[in-house]
Amino acid sequence: MKFFLGLANWTSDSRDKYDGNQTDKTPGDSSKLNRKESYKAQRKNYRREKKRVASELLNSLQDPAVIVLADWLKVRGTLKSWTKLWCVLKPGLLLLYKSPKVKSSHWVGTILLTSCQVIERPSKKDGFCFKLFHPLEQSIWAPRGPDKETIGAVVQPLPTAYLIFRAPSQAAGKCWMDALELSLRCSGLLLRSNSSPGPNQQPGAIEASISHETQWSEADYEKHFNDQDLDADSQTEAPAGVMSGIDTDSDSDGNDNAVDNQLQVIDNEEPVETPYIPAPEEELNTTSGEQVEELAEENKSLIWCLVKQVRPGMDLSKVVLPTFILEPRSFLDKLADSYYHADILSRAVLEDDPFTRMKLVVQWYLSGFYKKPKGLKKPYNPILGETYRCYWEHENGSRTYYIAEQVSHHPPISAFYVTNRQEGFCISCSILAKSKFYGNSTSAVLEGVATLTLLPRGESYTLTTPYAHCKGILMGTLSMELGGKINIECENTGYKTELEFKLKPFLGGADSTNVVAGKIRLGKETLATISGHWDAEMRIKDTKTGEDTTLFAATKDTMRRRLKRYVVPIESQFPNESERLWNLVSAAIRRDDQIGATEEKTVLEESQRNAAKERKATLTEWEPKHFQQDIITGKWIYKYADLRPWDPRNDVKQYEWDYKVLTKTRHQAPMVRTASIVSVDPMHVIRNCASEQRQSSLAIMKAKRKNKKLSKLSSNDPNNSDSSQSQEDLNDQAVSSHTVRKLMLAVDQLNNALDDHKRQLVMINAKLERIQYAPPHHTEHSSSVWGVITRSIPQPLVIRALAYAFAALLVSLCLKWLLN
Repeated sequence: MKFFLGLANWTSDSRDKYDGNQTDKTPGDSSKLNRKESYKAQRKNYRREKKRVASELLNSLQDPAVIVLADWLKVRGTLKSWTKLWCVLKPGLLLLYKSPKVKSSHWVGTILLTSCQVIERPSKKDGFCFKLFHPLEQSIWAPRGPDKETIGAVVQPLPTAYLIFRAPSQAAGKCWMDALELSLRCSGLLLRSNSSPGPNQQPGAIEASISHETQWSEADYEKHFNDQDLDADSQTEAPAGVMSGIDTDSDSDGNDNAVDNQLQVIDNEEPVETPYIPAPEEELNTTSGEQVEELAEENKSLIWCLVKQVRPGMDLSKVVLPTFILEPRSFLDKLADSYYHADILSRAVLEDDPFTRMKLVVQWYLSGFYKKPKGLKKPYNPILGETYRCYWEHENGSRTYYIAEQVSHHPPISAFYVTNRQEGFCISCSILAKSKFYGNSTSAVLEGVATLTLLPRGESYTLTTPYAHCKGILMGTLSMELGGKINIECENTGYKTELEFKLKPFLGGADSTNVVAGKIRLGKETLATISGHWDAEMRIKDTKTGEDTTLFAATKDTMRRRLKRYVVPIESQFPNESERLWNLVSAAIRRDDQIGATEEKTVLEESQRNAAKERKATLTEWEPKHFQQDIITGKWIYKYADLRPWDPRNDVKQYEWDYKVLTKTRHQAPMVRTASIVSVDPMHVIRNCASEQRQSSLAIMKAKRKNKKLSKLSSNDPNNSDSSQSQEDLNDQAVSSHTVRKLMLAVDQLNNALDDHKRQLVMINAKLERIQYAPPHHTEHSSSVWGVITRSIPQPLVIRALAYAFAALLVSLCLKWLLN
């Protein structure tokens, strides 16, 4: 323990100032000033006096020379355990730190001694114990620290209205008691001292010096000292910020530093981030309607050669496609097209009405389809282990990060994760890409369910995707459109949206192209209907009010409001990142060098095959770097997902480094890794309950066996009637054993019921899978030639072929009749 001489100098100066000012003032001057001083001048003097008091207190708080006493003390927390803290006593204040390094990251809390009383506390343990408490059981904590800290370091939770300290010896404890009394008396000098200017100093100079010394505004003073009265939550803010760990008496400086090293990011340090640059401006295809493309003659021959290698119904995922139909970017990049309007999700988070939230989610979902490439182009099939990352910047400076990885090649599965904790949403999805060939057409199906989570509300929305249908491969115009039924459902609120992307009919016109229709339902009630074209304008109509409004319109103004996307420069990318991996292929495609593009694409495919052979030879399995598979659901989950709602008092900003989306925080906080804050997997809860019940039943059986052994021992004891048990004890034991047997029977019945339910669920799941993947039931008529034709070739093609045959027959009959 050390006393500092600065306290004596500070107190003597304050007393001299107080006495000198009192002698200079005469009764006549005082009465004359009171008569002339207006209310405005009094208010001005009041503000100046308040600022001066705050300035002196803050100067003493921040001045390292003004210290009454500083030493280690043990402090008892809310959980009745002791922790070692470095205590610094100043006039009117007691500061607690985790170590003698008096800095912001080690600050635990500040106690205001002006409202506290100190009393000795008896204790059975060694040392001297005393208690610092508020007489009216109010908070003793200041809302801020000496450097404007609002969140304390990570220690065990501390009480709000009192604090119990333990000194190592009786002498040290008495010294602390005397020092606390001295500190309380010295703090009164701040309030009694006079701030009137001297003869050679103007009031403006005093205010300027005060402002220069503290650099705090009047609003800061008000907030620093009055937050505890205005905000009840802030009274416990200092101890609440230290509720993560429990230290013991053996804690030392090394343990304190170890805890500090576990902090995610320190507030006054800038984290290491991945460099990003604005993405180049994309030329959008603003034409609405059907996507068509005319193939060159040399490309038609390649298509015919490709058609000869496939048969109707075949999966095209293993077929090598020619480079002229490839879009110069990866499929992982293609999946990011849905997030240029992620600011719509920010509005959905802030909306209190669940129906309006569902409408905004649908609006965002439909905003991701109007971006189309020029012509019919297919992105690259990602290589195993390929990754992609980017982010979109919102108007308020927050970032929506996108992380994607190819986690499997056979079958081809792409996993991605989108997060913006500051705006309050994240999206997780893994997609299995399939493609089917039907003769004159082909379909690309994306199997998978995306989960959108609104973090502050604990709501999860499940979304599916339509399929892309390309027709006119052999006959007609080559075109592409979207089709299929999709669902957007929120189990938490019960709202559900059903959308259908309709294919153009055989005799349909331009109005029948790219049509989407749907409805928003709550249970069996339809609340709104949706109609329009997914590449132009879509409208929504409320069924109750009849109000018809625009849901989303792909206008030029909408395209200008797209969020700015940022990408990693190619020189800073890893070798397996999409842009760098396919750089040579993309460059060849852009300069129309099909041969060069094919050669570079072959090099990548060969390296992938060789890597697969090497893994097979060494019996090693591929492990994704940034995603891991959930054993129960089979979904791929981002390893570094953080589903905590944004805390403005703790969280500073989100950033990305090495594909890890992290949060710069003021102190460490636990990760929430469930799919939702409110809802968890019900089967997981059932399994946990079943395991707990089994454990409880085992414990009951063990207790029963122990009771039986004790009863046998007691029955064999000849002195049982005198010293062991009475008749009442035996009756109580019999009753308790009967209760235990009843409880065991109930637990067994519950376990059997759970097992039966589990078996039924497994059977239902197996039946659903058989129904989904079983071949269609054929009637006797299907064995005819017409049934075989319609099953192997699309019906429109059959009808068109029959029409051509009928027309040819009529022409031949007419020619025969004319010639005869």
